Amino acid sequence: MPASDAVTVAETVAPVAVVEVPTAGEFPAVAGVRPDGTRVRRAWLLVRSGVRPVGTLVLDVPVEGLTASQVGAAVRARFPSPPDPLPSTVDLVPPAVVICTRGRPAALARALASLRAQTLAPVRVIVVDSGAEGGPVLAAAREADAEYLPVAAPGLARARNAALRHCPDQPIAWLDDDELADRHWLAEAARALAQRPDADVVCGAIIPAELETPAQVWFEALGGMLVGRGFTEATFGPAGRDFHPFYPRPPVGAGANMVTRPGVAERVGGFHPALGAGTPARGGEDTLFFALVLRAGGTVLYRPSLLTRHFHRREPAQLHMQLHGYGTGLTAMYAALVHRRPATLPSLLALAPRALRDVATPARTGGELAQAVPAPIRHALRRGMLAGPLAYLRGLRALAGSDPDGAAA
Repeated sequence: MPASDAVTVAETVAPVAVVEVPTAGEFPAVAGVRPDGTRVRRAWLLVRSGVRPVGTLVLDVPVEGLTASQVGAAVRARFPSPPDPLPSTVDLVPPAVVICTRGRPAALARALASLRAQTLAPVRVIVVDSGAEGGPVLAAAREADAEYLPVAAPGLARARNAALRHCPDQPIAWLDDDELADRHWLAEAARALAQRPDADVVCGAIIPAELETPAQVWFEALGGMLVGRGFTEATFGPAGRDFHPFYPRPPVGAGANMVTRPGVAERVGGFHPALGAGTPARGGEDTLFFALVLRAGGTVLYRPSLLTRHFHRREPAQLHMQLHGYGTGLTAMYAALVHRRPATLPSLLALAPRALRDVATPARTGGELAQAVPAPIRHALRRGMLAGPLAYLRGLRALAGSDPDGAAA
């Protein structure tokens, strides 16, 4: 791409202001030009009714900006209902919080700082250092008065299993190091556990923390971390939505924002150590976990008020690698499923024609942030899918001779 075209893309695609607004009350103004001279042409609004997100709204921003009255008029026209009252946090018992990290102390410190602003204060926070690098990661944990749990072997699944062994009798709220916990996050996790004793796992909504670069806007245009979910609460399991637990991927949420009850992961064999970040598969450990919980008759609750904000990859090369990893992790997960549960093979083969049709369908961008996403970015996930089964086998070979596969006890 010529330099002049790159400048044009950057100016028209990003940055997009990310703003949280209520359905009624005081609304913020949105500047069209930032103090450093950066032109902001659009605003991505998360609209909330009390703690509950009800939708998003993208507004064009003129050079003179949008006044609070203009923002309010646009929000009220789309979401006319009055806001819900803020629920009480009295008598709520917070779950333990676990953040698995590797080599990103600055991001970890940012995530930990978001826990200090919670409406329900955390009682126990555990930082799992995958690779046991110590140093700045240990310092960030100590600065936040968090427990530090080093795990010598790398891999997100191993880190998750170590956390399960570390606090076997507590529910765990899981947060990634590239996220911020919403101020109501821990309260909503505790509330969901109390209100829904039938839910083995609770997953929440993940929205963008920023949309400052074209790559971040492209990722959000492709569905972001909310793809297939939105802001409608849903129950998955025997008494919930009827869908196949293996395909399409369970639309229950992601491991980056979930709450697990004690013993649930252990009942399905823990998180598979040949999957997830830090392995050749690069992902899939959470998807396999959800599928196995549902296949075993468990219940997963998707509650959007359990909200986190994710820092999407800023550069196109990083985004390409991320999407390629998503594809690799997906098909590696299916390979792991057959390896661990051979009886599932006939069911997967029956799903193959539908999956092949879906893969052959051109990827489209949609929603209010629809963009002309470059072809290499759009095709990265599919190309990654081709690498998944071999990546899983490589991960299995890497486990040979290590500890007892890193699975939960």
